[in-house]
Amino acid sequence: MQDGFLGYKSSFMLDFVVVALILIVPILLFSLYTVKVRKNFTLHRNLQLLLGIVLLIAVAAFEVDLRLQGGWQAVVNKGEPKLSPEKLAFVARLLYVHLVFAISTPFLWIATITLALRRFPNPPQPGPHSGLHKLLGWLSTIDITLTSVTGLIFYYFAFVVR
Repeated sequence: MQDGFLGYKSSFMLDFVVVALILIVPILLFSLYTVKVRKNFTLHRNLQLLLGIVLLIAVAAFEVDLRLQGGWQAVVNKGEPKLSPEKLAFVARLLYVHLVFAISTPFLWIATITLALRRFPNPPQPGPHSGLHKLLGWLSTIDITLTSVTGLIFYYFAFVVR
């Protein structure tokens, strides 16, 4: 198995997802700035669609890669030294916390984006759907931020401080 490009005993796709997790929050904040401050609803929509598509492709490719490599434990334990059973159990708990957010995020994003595309005019403008969209948007933002933070914590303990 190949090492990741970040220099740790991970996989290429895992490192790619880690970079995506680092980049997504600033891009998301910029998207929120475009809609809240600049009132550029079209740019906000386009950035959200781009983020959604990129994340969907990245996560799908990562999941396929993970299955081909034998699962997360095979990826985590391919480097030396091997993780002790205690450390592996700790990393597993971190992963499960991460998965709570990582699994809920696509559902929130799909609901937020689908409803926005159906209920906002083209070009997008505030309307009757704005209140629900704002609520779903903030829930999605919090969820993806927690996905990013917990994913980075998992990566740190699984690969950086072996």
